[in-house]
Amino acid sequence: MDARPEPAGASSDIFDSSLNLEDAHFEEGYADGRSAGVAAGEEEGRQVGLKTGFETGEELGFYRGCAGVWGSAIRVDPARFSARVQKSVRAMEALLGGYPMTEPEDERVQEMMGDLRLKFRAICASLGVKLEYRGCRGICVLDELFLDILWLATALFSSKFVSMEWIITFEGK
Repeated sequence: MDARPEPAGASSDIFDSSLNLEDAHFEEGYADGRSAGVAAGEEEGRQVGLKTGFETGEELGFYRGCAGVWGSAIRVDPARFSARVQKSVRAMEALLGGYPMTEPEDERVQEMMGDLRLKFRAICASLGVKLEYRGCRGICVLDELFLDILWLATALFSSKFVSMEWIITFEGK
């Protein structure tokens, strides 16, 4: 009888495959879970990114619309607005123009949004207009948006504030 030594790593026990069954199933389950988790994470990330991008775009659009109305009002009658307000509106337009829309991973995005919010509040305070961005919660109603724009334009072009009925309607939304 020839007794040859078994090569290193060779299993001498015929039951090793049965004993390693639990480890094999664990490894297979881990691999399946990991791939399913990656796929679910990508989908969830896509949905969160879409939602966040929409909210950011909506807020930027609101600020761009306000800056556009203010800029138009200044061009129509610059004498009605102080140099400070005119400078602030130009600065806000510059901030909006420099916002990195196509680079969401830009590190300046949050800082620039904060600067836009501050500039917006400063302009509103200088004009004596009580206006704030609240975002669309759920479905936006065009009539409400139109009323907001109409109220803002009326407040800018009138020498007095708009009627109390309009203010209550605007603030009561």
